[in-house]
Amino acid sequence: MRSHNTALLLHLAWQAGEISRADLVRETGLAPSTVSGVVSELIERGLMRESHAARTTGGRPPIVLRFDEERFHLLGVDLGATHISLALTNLRAQIVAWRTVDHPVRSDPHGALERVVALVGEVLAETGVGLDAVLGLGLGVPSPVDPARPDNLSPRILPAWEGVHPAAWLAERLQIPVRVDNDANLCALAEAWHGAGKEQPSVAYIKLGTGVGAGFILHGDILHGANGFAGEIGHTAIDSSGPQCSCGLRGCLQTLVGSAAVIERAGPDPKGKPRSLAQVARAAALGEPAALDAVQHAGRHLGAAIANLFNLLNPSVVVLGGGLTAAGEPLLQALRESVRERPLWAALASADVVLSELGDRTAALGAATLLLQAVLHEPDAFLAPTPALQAGSTDSARRVRA
Repeated sequence: MRSHNTALLLHLAWQAGEISRADLVRETGLAPSTVSGVVSELIERGLMRESHAARTTGGRPPIVLRFDEERFHLLGVDLGATHISLALTNLRAQIVAWRTVDHPVRSDPHGALERVVALVGEVLAETGVGLDAVLGLGLGVPSPVDPARPDNLSPRILPAWEGVHPAAWLAERLQIPVRVDNDANLCALAEAWHGAGKEQPSVAYIKLGTGVGAGFILHGDILHGANGFAGEIGHTAIDSSGPQCSCGLRGCLQTLVGSAAVIERAGPDPKGKPRSLAQVARAAALGEPAALDAVQHAGRHLGAAIANLFNLLNPSVVVLGGGLTAAGEPLLQALRESVRERPLWAALASADVVLSELGDRTAALGAATLLLQAVLHEPDAFLAPTPALQAGSTDSARRVRA
């Protein structure tokens, strides 16, 4: 019961930013003595502080409590197939420091994890934040994540990572809690908390890059499915006579709108040079015919998948992210037309398909938000009753770099 009350009051304080003890009593129905005791503990732990006396028309003015968003920090890491991005955030998931580097993550697991540790050391040294002031690390991975075994990545999708447990490895190396989830799930979480899906009851996010993944947020929580495979939209069959997919099926969405398919259809640039997905998308936005054709072709197939998604889950909004979205309106126009051609359009009457507002930082921000959500729900799992050290310890930052 004490843990429940602590989480309840902490979450209300986080939402409000500033709130009095009397307001917490009114909001929760808890006894004033219970609220006072929990607040005193949260102040001792460094999550809340007394700010100022509120204005009053009479009587003793109440003391306003402020959620202390700067006392502690969070780390969010996005392990992509070919890159590593890391964000250091405060307890509002506002980015304080950022790093992104190219790395063959898919084929080099141990090198990738060592690079994460190095990046952590860099951002702590840059900001002067001590490791003792970091409550944990959220990790996004390009693999389905089974809630029952979250640290076992799919050997079919990431064969080089078989037997590698990234959360346990990083937790032991950094001596902080680590939580792991699928990268598209974390993108959806970031959009629901901070981006285009904010204040929406249900959000679907589709990541368009090397592969195609999706994440779903229902009333603030990630929808994992029974074994973590909810959202594998890239392996839904769109065209049974289409190209062979790595999963064994034909015509999966990934074979039609993934980066390899889009790049192949667009061909080289006008000078005959090969190009990346982002380059194709930007060329389409400028109206180059070959690139435009490739993006519109992808958009039509994506529209078919989104129509199925709306019919099955009817999300409030679908947010698109990833390299292909640099094409902008040509992509949106093609997919919206494709959706409208399909039955049950009425299910989309109050919904929309929009582009991400968070850009290439979405997954890392979502990883930090995963930790923030856990801290607000389970503060006892992340905080000792009294912080042993003050933020800014150079010794802890030095330990990470060593």
